[in-house]
Amino acid sequence: MKYEMLFSPMKIGNVEIKNRIVMAPMLMGFGQFNGNATEQMMNYYEERAKGGAGLIVSEVTRVDDFSGATSFGQLAASKGRNIKSISELAARIHRHGAKFFVELHHPGRQNVSLMVNTVPISVFCDKIMPGRAYSKLLYKHLVPPGRALAAKDMLFKSAAPSVAPRAKFAESKSRELSHGEIKKLISKFGDAALRLKTAGVDGIMLHAAHGYLIQQFLSPYINKRTDEYGGSFENRMRFLLEIIADIKEKCTADFPITVRLSVDEMYDKIGMPGCGYTLKDGIKMAKVLEQNGVAAIDVSSAGYDAFNYWLETESFECGWRKNLAAAVKNELNIPVIAANLIRSPEQAEQQLEAAVQDFVSLGRPLIADPYWPQKVQQGRADEIKRCICCLYCIESMMHGAYCGTHGKCSVNPKIGKDSEEPELCEEVKNVVIIGAGVAGLTAGEVLAKRKFNVTVLEKAGEAGGQINLADKSPEKGKIHWCVEDLKVSAQKAGVKIVFNTAATKEIIDSYNPQYVIFATGAQPVVPSAFKADNAVTTSDILSGRVKPHGEQICVIGSGMTGLETAYMLTKALNKVNIIEMAGEIAPGVWFQHLDDILPKLKEAGTNFYTAHKLLKIEKNAIEVLNLENNEKKKIKCSLVVLSMGVKSEDSLYNELKGHYPNSFKIGDCEHTGRIHDATQGAYDLAVSLK
Repeated sequence: MKYEMLFSPMKIGNVEIKNRIVMAPMLMGFGQFNGNATEQMMNYYEERAKGGAGLIVSEVTRVDDFSGATSFGQLAASKGRNIKSISELAARIHRHGAKFFVELHHPGRQNVSLMVNTVPISVFCDKIMPGRAYSKLLYKHLVPPGRALAAKDMLFKSAAPSVAPRAKFAESKSRELSHGEIKKLISKFGDAALRLKTAGVDGIMLHAAHGYLIQQFLSPYINKRTDEYGGSFENRMRFLLEIIADIKEKCTADFPITVRLSVDEMYDKIGMPGCGYTLKDGIKMAKVLEQNGVAAIDVSSAGYDAFNYWLETESFECGWRKNLAAAVKNELNIPVIAANLIRSPEQAEQQLEAAVQDFVSLGRPLIADPYWPQKVQQGRADEIKRCICCLYCIESMMHGAYCGTHGKCSVNPKIGKDSEEPELCEEVKNVVIIGAGVAGLTAGEVLAKRKFNVTVLEKAGEAGGQINLADKSPEKGKIHWCVEDLKVSAQKAGVKIVFNTAATKEIIDSYNPQYVIFATGAQPVVPSAFKADNAVTTSDILSGRVKPHGEQICVIGSGMTGLETAYMLTKALNKVNIIEMAGEIAPGVWFQHLDDILPKLKEAGTNFYTAHKLLKIEKNAIEVLNLENNEKKKIKCSLVVLSMGVKSEDSLYNELKGHYPNSFKIGDCEHTGRIHDATQGAYDLAVSLK
């Protein structure tokens, strides 16, 4: 496939973009308290420009330090001090032929109260405390009590068009902006745009999507104002249109303004029909924006309340919302940008050819693989490391915002180390890796690229390890992409994978290795007290070794593996009970995954027992203890599925480590965790070997 449209140029306003690939705005947390770009941030963006994207759009960039800061590590255009670093960032992007737009943003009611009015204090303290002293003080001693106070509504309220229901995830109380504050914010957007133009930025994007402040003004569900900024459609559009007019007055008409617009709030998807606005209204908004000189519309949807309908989990089909972009494009004469959960160049080209959109917006795919565009253009699309929609990027970024770390990626362990180039091995050394799961394949690829001679021994007939179970639950197929992609990359780098071969000392010795790396994975935990003829593990179900149909089943443990196994069981018409010791289902699991799977389990009639402890497995029932009232009871079932975690499978390492002085454990073999833990640990080891 030639991908002629994907790599054809097109203009946004007076700015020509060399291809149709746009890097979508995504906050990762690389910035400084004062909003300036760090070297780490510049490396991150430059790597994506180097990788071939035609247009780079920055992360959410604040225009106001008091009510509009959404993260301590966020880029800013709120002060003159920000011009220098943004100018350098723009220059580094431009040197690779890419254009650079900055997304201007205010969180509104979706801010967390800890951020309101605190950034100016942090900027001041950071100036007077040397080095990273204030940063350490903030994250270790100030943020924890601050979060506790925020949970009790004892900090500042977030600024919104009017007092509104709490936004999902942010969950801070809101207050109504005064008329004077609205006028000042409009001017701050214009001032920020002028600073960006001065810095050499090619254009801006106004964030009127995902439930942030501008969209809040557009939404009849959130905006309950009774003045000229609320009520009618025209009044709700006024805030955004006055921002556009102010920018045009300050920056001249030829400075491109684009708008990222949620064209459907999708409240009907979460059981709230009649709330907010729908696609019909979104199209009307887009047409008004075109009439007011906007150069392009970036079509998106939803907000925090319907989080999964703008930032999808694995279960969503690629292109599921392309109808939104197509409907908008059909009514406009300006370019339409859209993400549409595009994961392959074939899908991208098809949607361009079908006039669904004019530009392909790649967000998470360019986190996973910054060289996605270049690989496609050079005929190496099979080498792309695809985004698997696991959401670890946003989960790690959100958690990192409270401890001073940045967002990460399950399939790209170089995030935050984007400019790092591991040294080549000075002399050829042999490495044997035992296990072709994600850890073993990652280590193998990196070492082979460093010119080590790498052999991977895999006892099974295919690569993947634990992923070959994790991908079996309904709608989880994307997770296997990481294995497929790692296998291709490892083999192209020169890794030899030997399947159907259980490692022994004799076999390992035959390769004369200088290093032996054990990546033998993990095994399910099965307490001896719960071994029974009618008890199996999630692995037995996911692998297909046990295939119950139409039975009463108890699943013990409500982590994601337990929930996904339960979902698989309901598809075979089993009646499922989920037993969880904690007081809530899946404690610690990222909320988007729960929002995705729990409604499906409830629809299938699943029963949930929280604060219940398994005591005994009987022939046709289990006995549990209610931890809240200390009462015992029995739950009938013909099969018990244990989902009680996994433990490292390191017996081979313990048996053979004495024979190999340079032996290492990686992945679940070292410590059980998630895909990111495995790939990151493997990468770190592989770059450290000499």
